[in-house]
Amino acid sequence: MTLVMIISFCVLMVLAVPVGYALIIAAGLGVLFNGYVPLSVVAQQVYDQTQSFPMLALPFFMLAGTLMLGGELGRQLLELASRAMQRWRGGPLSTTVVSSVVFGGVSGSAVANASALGSVLIPWQKRQGFPPALCAANNATSAVIDVLIPPSIPMILYALISGVSVGDLFISGILPGLMMALSFIFVCWFISVRRGYEAQAVKVRKRDLAKLAVQSFPAIILPILIVVLLRFGFATPTEVSVLSVVYSLLLSLLFYRDLTWKRFCDNMVEAGVATGVVMLVIMGSAAVGWVLTFDQAPQQMAEWVATHISSPVVIILMMNILMLIVGMPLDMPPAILLLGPIFVPLADAIGLDRVQLGLMMVINLGIGLYTPPIGTTLFISSSIAKAPLGTTTRELWPYFGMAMLLLLAVSFIPALTIY
Repeated sequence: MTLVMIISFCVLMVLAVPVGYALIIAAGLGVLFNGYVPLSVVAQQVYDQTQSFPMLALPFFMLAGTLMLGGELGRQLLELASRAMQRWRGGPLSTTVVSSVVFGGVSGSAVANASALGSVLIPWQKRQGFPPALCAANNATSAVIDVLIPPSIPMILYALISGVSVGDLFISGILPGLMMALSFIFVCWFISVRRGYEAQAVKVRKRDLAKLAVQSFPAIILPILIVVLLRFGFATPTEVSVLSVVYSLLLSLLFYRDLTWKRFCDNMVEAGVATGVVMLVIMGSAAVGWVLTFDQAPQQMAEWVATHISSPVVIILMMNILMLIVGMPLDMPPAILLLGPIFVPLADAIGLDRVQLGLMMVINLGIGLYTPPIGTTLFISSSIAKAPLGTTTRELWPYFGMAMLLLLAVSFIPALTIY
């Protein structure tokens, strides 16, 4: 069944069938090929996945992000980042990196981050004299920091299939996320020095920065509150997601006073559409996971690797290479849901911590979001910047190199994933 399912899925992807539908159809064809398992099993698995209580965290975190970023708060955060960074060499480019760190604690989605920040910052950076392709590359790569800073939608999905604590994953992603941000800021500075982009002679008063920091503080502390609530067991991930929505509503109504009925409805629709797309993929992945489990494919793969490859270092490298390859054509949610059931038993077999594996997977698949030929944030950023895809890809290499160094460090230095 597994072989038929994999071949069917690859054919459907080549035919440009949406991933969610391709997963369900491929699982159905695999079950039909077996001949002994009723096709109703696929429908049952698809339905059962929607009845998971922890899955409610996804729509609520998405709604909290749209509520906080859709109004005055989003503008204040961008203003704070741009004022703080524009005095330095490469400052306008670094503004995107810093904004991704701050927005990562609100949105939890790299694609949403690339769209929201890119539409505002890329035109501004172009007016500052930076090449469109460089602005696009900077935006495409920086958006991936979002998936490492809590709350992270991909981490929630990995926690659901691996059985690890969401709080542990959130905490473990903070240090790698900050390391990636610092390395990208260094790239922005290095490129600016090498190409002769001068710093702007802009005088920024400390009083103005302090005022912006105070106005943005409620959003900046949200990821801290989420981690504290989860780490000390005050609330479950689902309860935290609901509290995040309440917190966002109170901020918009009482602190910023910019929430209108129309914006609330628009935010609800936006979060609903985003949740529907992710849930369809999750439902299809559940059917695929059942087929893999029925054939015992993950266990067989783990046994084969453990038998034929004795070095854990080689196994970890092979896992990274496979994740990079899969992350190019697939978005993060389906890739995590497909690879997780296969790699978790393999990690257990070689003694690799599941939280460390989760960080490896998130960083790997995040890199795939801006890796050709099908990089989602790459296409979004190039489209916003009106830059040729080939030119943008050439500007990616310094960022790609830094991300790969971080990936290797996380893969082989467990201390970086302390939780």
